[in-house]
Amino acid sequence: MTSTSHTHGPQRCGLDALGQFDEIVDVRTPAEYADDHIPGALNAPVLSNEERVLIGTMYAQESPFKATRLGAALVARHIAEYLETIFADRPRSWRPLIYCWRGGKRSGAMTAWFNLIGWRARQLDGGYKTWRRHVIDTLAERPAGLDCIVLTGPTGSGKTRLLQSLGASGAQILDLESLARHRGSLLGALPDQPQPSQRGFESALLQAIEALDPARPVFVEAESRRIGQLSLPEALLRAMHAGRCVRVQAALPHRIAFLLQDYAHLFDTPDVFGQTLERLIGLHSRQTIRDWQALIAAGRRADLFQALVEAHYDPAYRRSSGSHYSGLDQALVFDYDPTAADDQAQARALIEQLHIPA
Repeated sequence: MTSTSHTHGPQRCGLDALGQFDEIVDVRTPAEYADDHIPGALNAPVLSNEERVLIGTMYAQESPFKATRLGAALVARHIAEYLETIFADRPRSWRPLIYCWRGGKRSGAMTAWFNLIGWRARQLDGGYKTWRRHVIDTLAERPAGLDCIVLTGPTGSGKTRLLQSLGASGAQILDLESLARHRGSLLGALPDQPQPSQRGFESALLQAIEALDPARPVFVEAESRRIGQLSLPEALLRAMHAGRCVRVQAALPHRIAFLLQDYAHLFDTPDVFGQTLERLIGLHSRQTIRDWQALIAAGRRADLFQALVEAHYDPAYRRSSGSHYSGLDQALVFDYDPTAADDQAQARALIEQLHIPA
């Protein structure tokens, strides 16, 4: 990482010093933290969500002085609470890096108090905004150096399972759907797992990319520009589109059996499942959607998935697959059984076929 500022005071530092600290402390509100934060940071908010709104309203509508005075009292109260709880066991030698939104009063107050106590605390110059700028700039450049091997193939061929088995077999992978907490299709939402914010996704993606060895190829699953509600960075899409391709193919019965395993949760809420399919009206007739909804109601799971594969997913794959990936014409075709117990053996076979050193 490179520092974005060269005017650090004695209690300030830039991102280039991130690795020198024992802990990173985010003092922003829980809502700000939930939206995005430096990976690994501990949230110790010096103002609650409601208190920050109250202070902001008072500052704008009544008096900046009154708002600052009340804010100082609230911040001091929270810092005192943390000194008796979450930070009570930190040793004398502890070195925390503290940040707020832009490196102002909230992180400055905690940094000052921690240094008075005797800890060697520092404040991140520019706060979270410095981190966010680093994420944007790095994601615009770093993916260009990736040697991508892209797993392509129709829905149900088990690309995600193969990708994860490749990782377990020692290959380098970038699991975008895991980071996005979404399988990438209309039915791809995961049960009880909301997607992260766009900013949170990008911070996690940056951390994953920075952990990669650029000298080794990285396996990644073919994706469109969006995974659920999240957008992929343009530089990463370009690197994927320029990469080598593997065409993963599986027999139709294996694909149906795999989908029945992977999407079984959809039948836990059949009404919601049926309503979701209505979003395909326009691509398919209302009668077709009603026929599929009737299969859900009748519990005819295998018939439904076969109909979806043959009438929706496979035609969509044929329309879109060749439009972006320049290496698809020269792709290695890999026969895969996503239902087999020996998934790591299949992954190792693919690694050997691609002549990738261990």
